[in-house]
Amino acid sequence: MTSCGSLLAEGRLGRTSKGEKQRLFALFGNPVGHSLSPLIHNAAYEAMNLSAHYLALAVPDGETTLHRMREMGIEGASVTIPLKTAIMACLDEIDDHSRAIGAVNTLWAKEGRVLGTNTDWVGFTRSLKDHFDLRGKTFAILGSGGAARAAVFGIRREGGHPIVFSRNPETGIALARDFHCPYRPLSDLEKVEAQCLVNTTPVGMSPNAAGIPVPPRTLSRFAWVMDMVYNPLQTRLLREAEAAGCGVITGLPMLVHQGAEQIRSWTGKEPPVGLMHRVAEEELLRRSACGGDSRIAPTNDLGKRN
Repeated sequence: MTSCGSLLAEGRLGRTSKGEKQRLFALFGNPVGHSLSPLIHNAAYEAMNLSAHYLALAVPDGETTLHRMREMGIEGASVTIPLKTAIMACLDEIDDHSRAIGAVNTLWAKEGRVLGTNTDWVGFTRSLKDHFDLRGKTFAILGSGGAARAAVFGIRREGGHPIVFSRNPETGIALARDFHCPYRPLSDLEKVEAQCLVNTTPVGMSPNAAGIPVPPRTLSRFAWVMDMVYNPLQTRLLREAEAAGCGVITGLPMLVHQGAEQIRSWTGKEPPVGLMHRVAEEELLRRSACGGDSRIAPTNDLGKRN
């Protein structure tokens, strides 16, 4: 299979079949082979009639990411694990939102500089606002990692009241302190009144889809339950919540909305959010029917296929 490195050397990468120049965007991280982002972004660019292409590139660190962006002329990039925090020290500028959250997921090149921001919190809040107004509502946040930080930041920005629940007191208390909100041990979940439960942990993610982060008996006290896990689409948490009479929100809208915000930042144009959601959902259902393994073949930092 021809590598991105050889295509770049031949001048073929970033050009259409007619030889026209394409705008390049990319996902950087490791692993990236499972990501839906290339499918979502490329479907959007085609629908928008943009001459653009989005690649998935496996890299070991932030410095390699920036080198690849400059070498390949990549205008904008998504970053995922393990780069979201580590890459911040490599960037020329980060915004206040990213600094507060402690992570970036979006880069763009501008006049020789690489800037970073975070659209995870935007994707999170928009996925909730599709169903209800966040202002004045109390949210029980499960977890204390990067996804929890984006959720707490977004809830506070929208006038909601987050309460952090974590199995790890050290990271949970630190998160609550950073955002001036309460921390409670997970064992207190049944003692707290909240309108929405949000799972920011990977519990229940494929292939360990039988997992559930809280006992099912606790769910009926919440009007809404959101799970940031989107593979499988209907996690055990959401199935149990639905059976308990809760409204449920999958993790897929968050993924789509954060990607749509990236496209707005890079292109200045409005992306087809409905189409992006539809192609992502169809791909997840296809993967489920195929046993879950339909990874793309990302290019690593040596220009070879993984």
